[in-house]
Amino acid sequence: MASRSHRSDGRPPGHPSRRPRRRPTSHPSRPKWRAALVSVVAVAAVGLVASLVMALSPGGEADAGDARSAGDSRSARDAAATPAAGARASAPQTAPERKPSTASPTSTPTAGKKRPKATPTPPPEPTPPAARSTPQSGSAPSAGRIRPGTTYEGVATFYDAGNGDGACSYGPTDDVMTAAMNHTDYETSKACGAYVRVRVASGTSVTVRITNECPLPCAPGQLDLSAQAFAKLADPSRGQIPITWSLLSPDTSDTISVRYKTGSSRYWCGIQVIGHRNPVARLEVSAGGGWRQLPRTEYNYFLAEDGNGCGGTIRITDIHGERLTVDGVAVRPEAVQPTRVQFAKR
Repeated sequence: MASRSHRSDGRPPGHPSRRPRRRPTSHPSRPKWRAALVSVVAVAAVGLVASLVMALSPGGEADAGDARSAGDSRSARDAAATPAAGARASAPQTAPERKPSTASPTSTPTAGKKRPKATPTPPPEPTPPAARSTPQSGSAPSAGRIRPGTTYEGVATFYDAGNGDGACSYGPTDDVMTAAMNHTDYETSKACGAYVRVRVASGTSVTVRITNECPLPCAPGQLDLSAQAFAKLADPSRGQIPITWSLLSPDTSDTISVRYKTGSSRYWCGIQVIGHRNPVARLEVSAGGGWRQLPRTEYNYFLAEDGNGCGGTIRITDIHGERLTVDGVAVRPEAVQPTRVQFAKR
């Protein structure tokens, strides 16, 4: 039996705290190769981490197969934002915003100087509106109960006419040959402006113009004359006389005038015809491409209560059917605006 050999370290064989000593390697260059391998792995890991940081950072650009530096990327973006010379921009151009003028609408007077007072310039004389006459075909319109070519019977009384103004709203007048028509024949001012020849049994006559209304109990056919007109027919002491009367188309050199009522505007207006030879049957205004007839009031104005036609062309028709068209009558309240026309003598 072979005897166990003793180890050179003097410890018993099989001692748990002891391991056999490893022999030295037969390749002396292996430690250097390991150090080089560790260095390469470390460099590769650092490069990979840097690449991931750049790829995941905001605004970062990744281009497969072509790694570009931050300076190259910035240069490319600047070049793309600047169009080449002569190139047309594809986006529509926006017009520059217009800034409000900073100039003051009114000038400011210099300190220490007084602003000169404006001297009012009187308005120029109005030009008579253009007018034209057109005879109407067919039956003539009636001004009401009073008709041409008819003789009426009644009585005449008289009153103090004062300044000549009356229900027809013509205003004061120096003409004393006037009369008030009875309520029935006055017929909501249709008799206003009519010239009437009044006769008595002896053949004496006088011509008067209707400017007023004689209220009830004035009977149909009755005329209430001015005191001056009555005195030409009979002694005023008689108080009342029997008469006959009829319409008259007198000689006159006057032309028709138009007047707008106080308060008239383009929203509401009243129109009056003055100085007409024959009684006026109707008044129309141009509105909506046609003619609109206006209603007549008992104070002798034709009303456009909605303002439609105020200040426009008007057309006046007498009881014989003659039509006068007047252009350019401006809305000037209470101004008597003469025209260039007159109804024909009948």
